[in-house]
Amino acid sequence: MVLDKMSMFTGLIETTGTVVSLEPRGESARLVLRVGAMAAELALGDSVAVNGCCLTVTDCHDGTASFDLLMQTLNVTSLGDLTKGSLVNLERAMALGTRFGGHLVQGHVDTTLSILDWSLQGQDYRLEVELPADQRGLVIPKGSICLDGISLTAAEVLKASVVCWIIPHTHQVTHLKTKRSGDRLNVEFDMLGKYVRELIKAQAPSSD
Repeated sequence: MVLDKMSMFTGLIETTGTVVSLEPRGESARLVLRVGAMAAELALGDSVAVNGCCLTVTDCHDGTASFDLLMQTLNVTSLGDLTKGSLVNLERAMALGTRFGGHLVQGHVDTTLSILDWSLQGQDYRLEVELPADQRGLVIPKGSICLDGISLTAAEVLKASVVCWIIPHTHQVTHLKTKRSGDRLNVEFDMLGKYVRELIKAQAPSSD
């Protein structure tokens, strides 16, 4: 996660990578991923969303890419849960002038939420994640939510959870096929919803 520049993503996963190592370095860590063919298209300083977290490429060679993680990133996201061999979702930053689907994603993780249900139902998959009461207003039925970098539609917003339906293609081309109930996912709520909430807060009468 970087805060010194602005990159935008779409939430459409380009490919997956595999963790080579996650090495603690005092108050930070170095994450090395095997990224396959994507490595040839990366340069130092490029932004890549790794499980929905915007990271900066600090080294790239021999089919791998390295990223330096701040303590804040480790505290706010689930990247610290990664181990050697873990599968991660990857998306490069948007390029101006190109067509994009999904929705506008900053790569700035708001929190992590646990999977309550991850099950095959018919041909599709049902993904239900917890939704704390203080975040419920940021998700609306048929609205967008970004889970581990994947732009998804909130099919149902329940009292304490949100349900998304995953088509077989998304299951196959992302890391979701390795997930199970209880796992944590990085969550970025819709940017417009967050702006609206802050505007309402700013206009609310002061209690002082």
